[in-house]
Amino acid sequence: MSHHPRWGVFVALLAVTALAVVGGAVFLVLRPAASSTAALSDSGPPGSELAVRDLARLAPRADLAGTTPSPAAPTPTPVSTGGPGVTLTPPRLFVVSQSTLPERTKEDISRLKHVQKVDSFDGGAVKVSGAGLNLLAVDPARFRTWAPKAVAGHPRVWEALTRGELVADSSAVRRLGLVLGAQYQVDAGPRLRVAASASFGLPGVDGLVGVETGRRLGLLPGVALLVNGPEKAVPALSAGVRGLLGSGAQVIVVGGRAGSAAKGPTTATGTKTGTGVGTTTGSTGRATVGRPGSYLELYRKSAAVCPGLSWTVLAAIGQVESSHGRNNGPSSAGALGPMQFMPATWKAYGVDGDGDGVSNIWSPYDAVPSAANYLCANGAAQGGKKLEKAVWFYNHSWAYVSKVLSVAQGYARAYP
Repeated sequence: MSHHPRWGVFVALLAVTALAVVGGAVFLVLRPAASSTAALSDSGPPGSELAVRDLARLAPRADLAGTTPSPAAPTPTPVSTGGPGVTLTPPRLFVVSQSTLPERTKEDISRLKHVQKVDSFDGGAVKVSGAGLNLLAVDPARFRTWAPKAVAGHPRVWEALTRGELVADSSAVRRLGLVLGAQYQVDAGPRLRVAASASFGLPGVDGLVGVETGRRLGLLPGVALLVNGPEKAVPALSAGVRGLLGSGAQVIVVGGRAGSAAKGPTTATGTKTGTGVGTTTGSTGRATVGRPGSYLELYRKSAAVCPGLSWTVLAAIGQVESSHGRNNGPSSAGALGPMQFMPATWKAYGVDGDGDGVSNIWSPYDAVPSAANYLCANGAAQGGKKLEKAVWFYNHSWAYVSKVLSVAQGYARAYP
């Protein structure tokens, strides 16, 4: 869970501009507030009818032989310079202005003592089904030098930006439950495909898009500025930049050891440097439910992972997503297993449900309690609107939420 300050309060300005302010940064939004609309996403595989299944007689599939694909080949470790011809200049300060920074101001900052490099980028906030995303619009060739070493050497990240796709920050993927490879409808804007996720180390930034995509989204030109200099000179750098900008902009200290420790990116195929797909071992999370002989008992035991969550919601998701293990994927977006997890989400929320020491995305005994774990992390145990939002995080579509809750009601009637 990220502890960076977030943008979250929206104030209307001149009918077409909104100011987003929370704690550590400010972004301007060039669009009026729009009503929430369902994001584009899969509502489940064919055959996931609304009629409830006989869970008491339906046994989870214990024999998983031949189900799990071979792990993806490891991606080569990035070189220390971030790739051919790329010399990294880690940001020390992240400046966010309420309006386009004048060229004269940027020149004055570049002449400050200790400043070695500055560069500005477009930025702003958009909404997807009512959830805010704070984005930077960047030229991949220029921004790549500012990226952490673990990210700069991965061409897929920069190719995705060139194609007009979204590269989400890893914290935003976890917080919003974004699905790599899926497309999302921006409120009053275009669709964006989430091609990859990576840790960029910029507080409050939920993702990157290319310059042209940023223009289509209405992001403001030149409102974000990155400043590079010696790490030991950060206090002097910060004081000098603040003195030039006054109170109209925010100056945030970034980089250092936290930036250099950022993890490598995950792409829409679910691959990541040095990792396979679908299973984790060792210090995996544990939520022991054993190996019940029926899906009914499995859902009931798994609901205990999240006290307050009805087992019927898990059963409904299991039916809609895979018809209780009949259609385990991969989906068109790369989701896997009976509860249709994306590998990146599984890495964060997957648990060892049957106590065999392995967290297996394909096993119902691991996947169902993992779904409870994920729903609980998004507030499902509180019921009501919180439950609805938690189900929405599972699949970003309000039609999906309605379908799941309708099926859950059917299970509640079938098994009073």
